[in-house]
Amino acid sequence: MRILICNDDGIEAPGLARLVNAAGGLSDDVWVVAPDGKRTAAGSSLTIARPLTMRRVKPNWYSCSGTPADCVVSAMTWLFADARKPDLLLAGVNDGRNVAEDLAYSGTLGIAREATFWGVPAIGFSRVKNPEFTDRDDPWLGALIASLWQSRAGWATEGHWLSVNLPTALPAEIRQPRIGRDKIGRTAEIVESDGDRTVITVPRGRAHASEPGDENEAIDTGYVSINRLNWFGETRLDERFVGGILD
Repeated sequence: MRILICNDDGIEAPGLARLVNAAGGLSDDVWVVAPDGKRTAAGSSLTIARPLTMRRVKPNWYSCSGTPADCVVSAMTWLFADARKPDLLLAGVNDGRNVAEDLAYSGTLGIAREATFWGVPAIGFSRVKNPEFTDRDDPWLGALIASLWQSRAGWATEGHWLSVNLPTALPAEIRQPRIGRDKIGRTAEIVESDGDRTVITVPRGRAHASEPGDENEAIDTGYVSINRLNWFGETRLDERFVGGILD
């Protein structure tokens, strides 16, 4: 079983090492391609027609100068160009939860989305800030990955992937919550202003808004949240509307 692991926090991120450790119990054929620095909120963006630098850090580990999704593309088109493609892609473990609108612009979930374009089952893992790590975490996470792999026929259909949010403490029970609303990027701060030129920054941080049944409530009450996502993004228009557009 060949496993590819990518992230958006960078090649040296602790969450990446923990995910590699957890996956090591499933296979000895584990590969890592991760950005050479932090790439938060990069979504599914790709670097096209511009050079990417791939650097071998250690056996089976490579850093990439591009985006998180570039890591998947570089693996598929270069690293495994003449070799067997991965059977499973794991993304993360992200340093912080990915909920609500994050599903659209998270680099971690952009990785998982890109993997589905290549027909590879994918799971994005995120965890709350400052979790309570114990020696049980990595084996438990490995068992969860193994269980999800064994049940992939139920979720890994074309264009679908999983988003898993881990709470403060593990092990934990699992819930499938409703996707809520808790937007990052809600405010702007003026750094400097000079006539027609203004420099602003959008600070990190979210409102931590929560409603009954959403992901934040599940995570905050100690559950692992799992949501099945897809990239199709289509809602059919009413045929009467389509027929009347040019009438």
